[in-house]
Amino acid sequence: MSLTEWLIPEFDAEMAATRRVLERVPDGKASWKPHPKSMTLGRLATLVAELPGWAVNALTTDELDIMPPGGPPPKFEALDSTARILELFDRNAAAARAALAKAPDADFKKPWAFKVGGRTVDTSPKYTVYRRTVLNHLAHHRGQLTVYLRLNGAPVPAVYGPTADEPSF
Repeated sequence: MSLTEWLIPEFDAEMAATRRVLERVPDGKASWKPHPKSMTLGRLATLVAELPGWAVNALTTDELDIMPPGGPPPKFEALDSTARILELFDRNAAAARAALAKAPDADFKKPWAFKVGGRTVDTSPKYTVYRRTVLNHLAHHRGQLTVYLRLNGAPVPAVYGPTADEPSF
């Protein structure tokens, strides 16, 4: 059995859970944030929708420079509607799943470099980048987003277990 055959069921479950959370993002609250140092709800939900797309980069390239010398600064978009957030998420999840399904086992051992302004910040095997920077990072920010939902009176869906809003699953 190939590595991707092992990884795809987990990917599918994580994407389904993530979509359930994103479906609950309330429209009209994009600028809300729980603390001055926090991201806005719109930026956090957009980031959660963007993260699956990072798998495409990790699996199909050997590096990413988020601020290439002479290039434009990174854009940190904050979408303002649930429909737009879900559209972005669905597009990124589909592209990530396709890239994951095509990735040969040997590619997961290859190094991948994360750069800022031409300077290498981290080099890790693509498998580590996929797990840590895509899936674990996604779970982290999805968890933050559930707190934002609760604080805005939106029902929190079951992800890994029941919630007060979905006591059984």
